[in-house]
Amino acid sequence: MRALLLAGAVSMAFTLLATPAFIWLFKKLKWGQFIRDDGPQSHHTKRGTPTMGGVVIIVAAVLGYFFGKLANGETPTASALLVLLMLVGLGLVGFIDDFIKTHRQRSLGLTGWAKIAGQVLVATVFAILALQFPNQDGLTPASTAISWVRDTNLDFLMLGSVIGIGLFILWINLITVSASNGVNIADGLDGLATGSAIMAIGAYAVIGFWQFNQTCGTVLENISSCYSVRDPLDLAVVASAIVGALAGFLWYNTSPAQIFMGDTGSLGLGGALAALAVLSRTELLLIFIGGIFVIVTGSVAIQRIFFKITKWRTGTGRRVFLMSPLHHHFELKGWAQITVVVRFWIIAGLSVMTGIGLFYVEWVYG
Repeated sequence: MRALLLAGAVSMAFTLLATPAFIWLFKKLKWGQFIRDDGPQSHHTKRGTPTMGGVVIIVAAVLGYFFGKLANGETPTASALLVLLMLVGLGLVGFIDDFIKTHRQRSLGLTGWAKIAGQVLVATVFAILALQFPNQDGLTPASTAISWVRDTNLDFLMLGSVIGIGLFILWINLITVSASNGVNIADGLDGLATGSAIMAIGAYAVIGFWQFNQTCGTVLENISSCYSVRDPLDLAVVASAIVGALAGFLWYNTSPAQIFMGDTGSLGLGGALAALAVLSRTELLLIFIGGIFVIVTGSVAIQRIFFKITKWRTGTGRRVFLMSPLHHHFELKGWAQITVVVRFWIIAGLSVMTGIGLFYVEWVYG
């Protein structure tokens, strides 16, 4: 418990105190945000605002986690290190994308396929490593079964070891690419992705702590609903470190933002969210916990599909929304940016509460 609190406190203190220095440094390096001409006109005032703030978040989360473990005299676990692998690995993919944008002063960094290739590489390494490192009970960080609130009977290995492992890697890639791109798409307004990620990743601090208290093999109130998860408490610690880093960063990222997280932050956070879901055996529950990211990503998909269908049928493409993602639609309808952000935070909070509620109900009724 002490490691969990220390990790969050140290990472938050780091971003609160160090972010102004990073803002100054990024301005010197001319790592400023490039604004698309076809976006909402109100966004043009943000041109040149320092970006790549994800660097601050990632450094703070890593420092907070290791400080919490060191201060508590504990050794880092495989599960937590895998979450940090996804955070740092996808953050690096985002950093390359951001660097190209700022260096060439354009809205496109890596091409879409190049970005996906980077995500697939990191996710594949994560998937392979997550099936290694069994503990004394034989539990590996991840399992080859599809999970809801815990592992289900749908195990990829039922199709054979080679095919099963291949399908498991594809499954992890699907979760990772979806989560990282979901957070990336939501990062379009000051503080929107940061605040939403605080709630979603914070849910895994709660879930990890609950799973630790209900670990199979201990004295439990509800023995039929115990959890077989490797290192649940350490998953809560690393989630706490990320939440603390985000909370401190939000001080400078809220409207009017003094710094943006960029793809460095959004891709890294999405990867960490995916890793927490996989390692806590709550993969499908992520649909609810990350509900706001599902909604904004879905709005982009709906917009593109409807436009292509109507263009194919009539020769003139039509749109469902004034602009996608969904938050820009409401901006163009006249909503103030802060109004959109706060209302989307409310939706994010309700989604997280629904996810945690389903998690608890399953424990009660099995």
